[in-house]
Amino acid sequence: MGKKKLGRPTDNPKDIVLKIRLDNNTSEKLEECSEEMELSKAEVVRRGINKMHDDLKK
Repeated sequence: MGKKKLGRPTDNPKDIVLKIRLDNNTSEKLEECSEEMELSKAEVVRRGINKMHDDLKK
């Protein structure tokens, strides 16, 4: 076996994979957010989760 190639080092590795199902409307909203904010869809979802979690503490 060859050596395992390492990517860019990070302080916060993303090693958990989450699969979700979306309706067309929600998918379009996610796509629009991703494009407008120039972020990946995964980053938009992570920020949404963090925002919802912050709202729980209010």
